[in-house]
This record gives sequence, C-alpha cells and structure tokens, in this order.
Amino acid sequence: MRKIKVGIVGYGLSGATFHAPLLSVLEQFQIVKVVSSNKEKVQKDLKDVEVVGSLEEILEDPSIDLAVITTPSGLHYEMAKQSLLAGKHVILEKPMVVEAWEAEELIKIAEEKNLVLSVYHNRRWDNDFLTVKKLMDDGVLGEINTYQVHYDRYRPVVRDRWREKPGPGSGMLYDLGSHLIDQALHLFGLPQFVSADVFSQKENAETDDYFHVILGYEKLRVILHSGSIVPYNGPRYQVHGSKGSFIKYGLDCQEADLSEGKKPVDDSWGADDPEFYGKLVTVEGENEIHETIETLHGSYLTYYQAVADSILNGKKAPVTAQEGLAVIKIIDAAFESSKGKKAIYIKGN
Repeated sequence: MRKIKVGIVGYGLSGATFHAPLLSVLEQFQIVKVVSSNKEKVQKDLKDVEVVGSLEEILEDPSIDLAVITTPSGLHYEMAKQSLLAGKHVILEKPMVVEAWEAEELIKIAEEKNLVLSVYHNRRWDNDFLTVKKLMDDGVLGEINTYQVHYDRYRPVVRDRWREKPGPGSGMLYDLGSHLIDQALHLFGLPQFVSADVFSQKENAETDDYFHVILGYEKLRVILHSGSIVPYNGPRYQVHGSKGSFIKYGLDCQEADLSEGKKPVDDSWGADDPEFYGKLVTVEGENEIHETIETLHGSYLTYYQAVADSILNGKKAPVTAQEGLAVIKIIDAAFESSKGKKAIYIKGN
C-alpha cells in the first residue's frame, strides 16, 4: 500500500499532541518532515523524521503529499494557499482561517487543483459527542428542542501564549468556540440567527475568554457556552427532546491521554470513566424511565483514517473545507451580535 508522505508545519501543542501521535500509528501515513525551531523536541518524539526550518522545505519536497498546518490561526491562510499552489493536500488545524473570504479562496484553489482541503475539527470524534449523536440518530430523545454544551475551564490567570494575546484568530471563541460550533452545525445545519455575548472576564485579559452563543432554529435553541473562571464544572451536555433528556458530565479523555504521551494502539482508547456515563430520562405516559448510558469510545484516529480514504480513494473529506467556512461565518456573526447587542440573521436561512 502506498503511504501518504506527510509534512507537519509547526510542533507546538497541536502538532505534538493532536497530529503526530495519530499519524505515527496509522500505516497509511509516514511523517517525513516537521517544520519546527525545537529540533530536540521533535526528534525525541519522532526519531527518524527530518526537522526543517521553513514551509518552503516541505513544499519543495516532491515526495510529500500532505501538509498538516498547525501554526497560529493568523498564518493558516497564507500557508495553506502556498501549499495548495504547490500541489499538496492540506489539513488545517481549527479554526480553518480567520476571515471567510480566505476560506472561500482556499476552497476555490483546492477544487481547481483537485486537492483535499480539510479542517481538523477532531471533537466530532469525542466520546461524549458521539454518544449524543447516536441517541439523536436513534430517535431516543424525540424532536430536540434544547441542546446545551459547556466547555468550561478554571484558568483565571492570563498566560503568555499567542491565543491570549491580541491578534488574528486569538481568543476563546475562535479556539474552543470553533469546536462547539462545528459540532452543532454537524448535527443541525446552519441556524436562522445567532445571538451572542463574547467578552473577557479575567483580570488583565487582552482577548475574549467567555462566550455564550445561541443558535436559533425553528423550535430548537442551541446554547454553546464557555467560561475560563469556572472552579467546578456543571454538566457538559444537556439535551432535551419531546421524548426525553440526556445529561452528561465529564470531558472526553483523548486530549489528556495524548498529552501524557499515550497513543491509540488498543481497544481501550477513548473509553470513558464509568463515573461520567450520561443519564437518560425518557417519558412513557405517566412514567419516567431512568437509565445510565455507557459512553461510546472516542476516536480521533477516525478523522485521519477518513483523510487517507479521501486522498487515496477520492472519498469525501471527514470535515470539508465548506464546513470549516461555515464555522467562520458563525464566529463572525457571534462577534457582530455581541458588539451590536442584537441577533444576526444568517443569509439563506
């Protein structure tokens, strides 16, 4: 089987934690080069991989098929454009880009050159989200009227990192918000309107660290929330429908496991702690039926397996560039809503 030769651009948290470990265990891929200023770190993790100093050294290598871009968001557009024009397939870390027009231009180039362009919205393969989606697909909850997700943290002190400094694509709405928005759009499609409150709560904050976004549909309200000064978390998911409710605490374990150096090499990967199994309550007549629902296993590997199928067999990308663009449009609407203190209606819906 022909291996897909990969160049990883950037080896910070994203490249080292979310991409390299997955690519290194999949037989369809071979990491050939990594762009990084930290040669020691790369070689500690990836012994036989060449460390280079620039994107150009990836693009000038004819053996490399795929560029995985994990740099700060403000660099995504230019790096992806260069990579596509050089004939490379591209995966962009989320958010795809900062401006909608940038995404539209990249989509056009990828289509003209018949290249795969995908966005790494990996949290579609979180164990909790997969479980919620299955319950919805199975009709267990009936018609959904309220879908509420929290991604809260306790990080009250501003840290010295690009995401917390003013700049393109910084702040929590672009960071965690893009995950929650992508999940919601994956389930429900584009909303009719967006109403949002986005601001900073931390002392000396320079970017947004709090958001409360409401996506409005006919009879459905999607509530996406994140705070950075939350010492003790409430439910992660609260989903209510005409037949029942599902309440789930806890966070998918894959990020923590990858951060600890673990790799998805056996069937235990992505398993939830039984302590965090969700509670399903359904109504039959006058009776409430209470059940504990075992969480499905999470699987970030599924994303990259589907990418391989896209590149080698022409199948649809696991997250399309158009889906990445839709997330940016909702983020734009959320900022506009928060600034103007009004609902923003989405064109075409």
